[in-house]
Amino acid sequence: MNIPLVQSMIKAIDKPAIFIDLNYSILAVNQAYRDTYSQVVQTGKSKCYEVSHGQSVPCDQAGEECPLQQCKTTGKVSSVVHIHQLPKGKSYCDIVMRPVVDDDGMTIGYIEILDKVEFASHQASPNVDPNTMIGHSPAFKQLINQINRVAPTQANTLLLGETGTGKELVAQAIHQYSQTKDKPMVIIECTGITDNLFESELFGHEKGAFTGATSAKKGLVDLADGGTLFFDEIGDVPLNIQVKLLRLIETGTYRSVGGVKQKHAKFRLICATHKQLPEMVQAQTFRADLYYRIATFPIQLPQLQSRAEDIPELARLFLQQIGFKHKSFTTAAMAQLIQYSFPGNIRELKNMVEYAAIMSHDLLIDTEHLPLSMKSTGADLDNTEQPVIPLAQLEPNYLANVIAQYPGNMKQLAHDLQISERTLYRKCSQYELKLEN
Repeated sequence: MNIPLVQSMIKAIDKPAIFIDLNYSILAVNQAYRDTYSQVVQTGKSKCYEVSHGQSVPCDQAGEECPLQQCKTTGKVSSVVHIHQLPKGKSYCDIVMRPVVDDDGMTIGYIEILDKVEFASHQASPNVDPNTMIGHSPAFKQLINQINRVAPTQANTLLLGETGTGKELVAQAIHQYSQTKDKPMVIIECTGITDNLFESELFGHEKGAFTGATSAKKGLVDLADGGTLFFDEIGDVPLNIQVKLLRLIETGTYRSVGGVKQKHAKFRLICATHKQLPEMVQAQTFRADLYYRIATFPIQLPQLQSRAEDIPELARLFLQQIGFKHKSFTTAAMAQLIQYSFPGNIRELKNMVEYAAIMSHDLLIDTEHLPLSMKSTGADLDNTEQPVIPLAQLEPNYLANVIAQYPGNMKQLAHDLQISERTLYRKCSQYELKLEN
């Protein structure tokens, strides 16, 4: 193997990258990769999982998908989202693994290229950005993988999902990590706007264009020039406006209401809807040509019910955001939240967390503080198949919540938990929880 050639190839990659052999050993590394991790990389000795995860075994032996193993199985490029150990703590990284073959077609190693995912975190923390997406379930990881793929491109993106699944938050993430991030993101609410008003809001109007137009007004397309246009609930756009919207997307040109001059616009297009657009196309209530234009890269947002593992961290995040960061849910209350179906998805969870936090008079939120609507729905939980969350996953989330309630008093916390201080410190070390001073 020509290591100098491989090293020069790795150096030419502008993202953190390594070349590893079939046994996980790092044989070549670029400076961007060295700068990403605190652990020193020793070529020929360091294993990829030691540097990125601080583990002694490969990822697939530690409960995560291993891109190298995927490459071995398929012989193709693989892509996964992992949580890596970085100098400032654990962070999501989007990894692409590419097999390298010799002249005989035999695989001699793999090039690993990674992107740090800035818009998502696996856990809530007091200093997390309000727009950060939180979760660690497989469905969530798949979602952030898709976001990370499409954000740097100019592909028209269609966000599909039920009400309350976080479509606007995803749109913001795509914008913030796109080529248009330094320009504005303009949100167009498509629901409940009349035909005439919609056209005026979108394209602007000239003075005297209609009764009440006492002055010229720029449209939202003007305001978004060079940035991102986000059509929220695109399925509600009136049919007669759809043809003008199609022309805007296809040609980048439009006219203001009452205007004769053709204007030009340049923008990144993101659309969202909870409706079934293919069915609307069949019913001829949504133009087929417009649908195919906006759906270059569709992303299906998962229901909260399909990512139940994320509920403890989301609940913790909402408590912080609404001013109840010192409160936490009891194990029983959290179990009920996890078992609930959440037809209103993340938005409903946030409302329930706020309701329960207000109803609780002390630091612990118990089942009695949850909304009655949730309890009545959950009355038949014993007879309904529910997602099962591992106890090993519930424990670190619960500990993280209660530690904040006992700053500097681990002895009392251990007493109330009915465990020894030694056991408490061991568990905190095991789950990498920071003790409050």
